[in-house]
Amino acid sequence: MALTAALQVCEQPGGYNPLVLHGGVGIGKTHLLEGIYRRMRARYPSFRVVFLSAESFANYFTQALRDRTLASFRQRFRGVDVLMVDDVDFLDGKRVIQEEFLHTIRQLESHGRQVALTADRHPRLLTRLSEELVTRFMSGIVCRLESPDVDTRRTIVARKAARLTVRITDEAIEFIVQRFAQSVRELEGALNFLENYGQATGKTINLAVARNVLADLDRDCVRIVRVAEVEQAVCRLFSIGPNELRSPRRNRTVSQPRMLAMYLARKMTQAAYTEIGEHFGGRNHSTVMSAEKRVRTLLEADATVRAGSQEWKLGDLLASLEQQLLTG
Repeated sequence: MALTAALQVCEQPGGYNPLVLHGGVGIGKTHLLEGIYRRMRARYPSFRVVFLSAESFANYFTQALRDRTLASFRQRFRGVDVLMVDDVDFLDGKRVIQEEFLHTIRQLESHGRQVALTADRHPRLLTRLSEELVTRFMSGIVCRLESPDVDTRRTIVARKAARLTVRITDEAIEFIVQRFAQSVRELEGALNFLENYGQATGKTINLAVARNVLADLDRDCVRIVRVAEVEQAVCRLFSIGPNELRSPRRNRTVSQPRMLAMYLARKMTQAAYTEIGEHFGGRNHSTVMSAEKRVRTLLEADATVRAGSQEWKLGDLLASLEQQLLTG
């Protein structure tokens, strides 16, 4: 879906506005945005195509405020044919910059210009973004980039391994493919680590070497998630306080986040059922087990979850929370 949307944007600029690509880190959002940029430059040489990060946009805007050159700043960004902004989640919570970005998008869309964006999560999960900016993002086409499947990972690793300066066996390549499934960056990091080891020792990277060396890498990268961190992430998303989550209240606005927090605590921490139940208001272990079972059932049914006035897929919401917890 994401690739098809990107190609359609290149074929008909302004037809899908804005294009929003979202997903976890290291799975190819920026890579795909760069592909659109190159295709646009080649296909429409007269177009003014601007590609930058949201942080750079914020820095340019702040500098323009300081230097009193807002007119020049606005001419620079509102007069382009294609505006491509990477990592718009950077704008979360930055109200003044959000307002300027909103006016920029409005101006471009009103003249049929193309806007393409990336974010680390679905626009509805950017909880500190203005409602108007979120609905503006939602008015175009929003595509999620998934982690690469096994065939894609195998192709990526094989191509990159062919450029290494050390020899790596097919068995070692297959081990990497099966072991690192979340992102392309993980695959690249594993290969770089093995290449460095091979250069240092002069050894061929076979299955046994890959398994032993990458086990060391895994130990260095482990992050322990605590129940309190799960609680904080859920409270932040649903705009409720920890005391509410632990309270006896059973209304949906509290019971649903509590259920999700228990599920995530069980999945992502080392805490036992009794410990999780105790943390969330002194509940017994059967309550936590019931919450875990209920969330799994909802995931299998591809259910949606409501928070405030918004609804989104439960799977997307949990994936976003898990990503936040793993990256700290």
